[in-house]
Amino acid sequence: MARESGLRSPLPVRPTTRRTPILWTAALGACLSAGCGNPGTAADHQTARPSRASTATIQVEGQKVSHREAARWIRSSTITTDKGPAWPAVPEDPKSVSSSLYNGASGIVLFFLEAHQATNDESFLNDARAGADYLLRSIEDEKESGLYEGLAGMGFALHETYKATGHEQYLTGVRRCVALLHERAKKVGKGVEWNDTTDIISGSAGIGLFLLYAARELNDPSARDLAVAAGAHLIELGRSASGGLKWAMTPDLPRLMPNFSHGTAGVAYFLASLYLETKDQAFLDAALSGASYLKSIAKTEGDACLVFHHEPDGEDLFYLGWCHGPAGTARLFYRLYQATGDQEWLDWVKRSARAVMQSGIPEQRTPGFWNNVSQCCGSAGVAEFFLDLYQDRQYPAFCQRLTDDLLARATRDEKGMRWVQAEHRIQPDLLVAQTGYMQGAAGIGVMLLHLDAYERGQPRRIRLPDCPF
Repeated sequence: MARESGLRSPLPVRPTTRRTPILWTAALGACLSAGCGNPGTAADHQTARPSRASTATIQVEGQKVSHREAARWIRSSTITTDKGPAWPAVPEDPKSVSSSLYNGASGIVLFFLEAHQATNDESFLNDARAGADYLLRSIEDEKESGLYEGLAGMGFALHETYKATGHEQYLTGVRRCVALLHERAKKVGKGVEWNDTTDIISGSAGIGLFLLYAARELNDPSARDLAVAAGAHLIELGRSASGGLKWAMTPDLPRLMPNFSHGTAGVAYFLASLYLETKDQAFLDAALSGASYLKSIAKTEGDACLVFHHEPDGEDLFYLGWCHGPAGTARLFYRLYQATGDQEWLDWVKRSARAVMQSGIPEQRTPGFWNNVSQCCGSAGVAEFFLDLYQDRQYPAFCQRLTDDLLARATRDEKGMRWVQAEHRIQPDLLVAQTGYMQGAAGIGVMLLHLDAYERGQPRRIRLPDCPF
C-alpha cells in the first residue's frame, strides 16, 4: 500500500467498529473466465461469500445505483473553505481537505467528470467544475509537485476539466502547473529532480509522466524536454542488482519497495514511456534493466509472477494490488511490450494476472490483501487491472467476483454509499470511510463506471498518466 510504509503520517482518523487491450491466449482466457484459482475453504473466509450476481445485475447496480450513491455520499461531505467548496478525505475531519489526486480534490474531480461523461447528468459536471475551481485557487499554495500528491496531479485534473467544459481558465491553470514544475526543477547530475523521491506517487517518475502528457496535450516541447531531463537523472540513480537495475524511493531510505507505487517498476515504467516518446535507446535499456531485476526476484511458482513488498525483511510479504502487487507491476511489462513488440512481456503480464487468480481472493483474504477495497491496495484496483486485460464482450468471472465482493462490503444509508476499510495493513483496526480516488468512494465509483463502460462496449473515458492499457 502506498501509505503503509511509515514514510508519511496516516490521515487523522478515529477508529470505528483506448488503447487496444491485451489479447489473451484461448487457454488462459478460458481459465480466467472459469474463475480458476484457489478460493480456499469456508473456514478460510473472513467474510461471508456474496451471492453471485448476473452480468446484468452488476451493470444496473454499477451504473444506475452504485456510482450515484457514492456521489451522494461524497456530496454529503462537502465543506466550505476559503478557496470554495471542497471534500475532506475523512468527512469527520475538515483538516483532511487537500488538492491531491491520491485522496483530495483532484481525484474527486476525475470521478465527477467520469460520471458526467457516462450519464450526461449536468449536476456531475457542476461538481467537477466546483472542484476544479478549488484547484485553481490552490495552485500557488501547493508545496508538493508529484502526480498523486502535488501539482502534476492537479494539472492533470484541470486539463481533463478543460476537455469536458472548454473553459479557458482551466487550461490556464494547467499551463501554470507546468510553469511551476519548470521553476521548481533542480539541476542535479545529468538531469533534474524536484525532491529526493524517484517514485510514481510524489517523485520524478510520476511528475515526468504528467509532463509527457502535458507535452502531447498542450503541444509543449519544453515539457517533454523537462521529462527527458528527469529521466536522465533517474538513470544515474539506478543501482546495479541481480544483473539489472533497481531504484530506491529516496537515497537514504533503507527499505526498498520494488513494485509500482514506490519502486523499480514505476521508475522503469516512466523510462520505457520516455523511450516511446524519444526513441532514445538509453531509456529503453534502463527500463529493461529494471524489468530484469524484477524478474530475478519474482516468485514464479505456478507460472505466476509475484514480487515481494520490500527488502530487507519483507521478502515473504506479497501484495496483490496496484501499489505493491501484480496489478501495478504488470503495467511495466505491458509498457515494455508496447516499446519492443516482444511477446515475452505479454507473457509476464499473464503471469501477473495468474498470480492474483491463484491467491484465493476476494473470498480469502491474504496478508497482502486485507480489508481494503480501494484503487491503491484493494479490490477496485485489481478489478480495473482485469477489465484492462480483455476485449471480448464477456468480462471474466473473476472480475465479477471482485465486484460482487466489493458491493457486498459497502455501507448504505440515507447519505449514500461508502466503504469502511483499513487503509493501512499495519493498522487493521483503524477503520474509516474516505471520499478520495485511491483510498475511497471516488476511485471505487470510477471502477464501477469503467465496468459499465466495458459492458456497453465503450472505451475508458479518462486514463491516468500511468495507465498503459
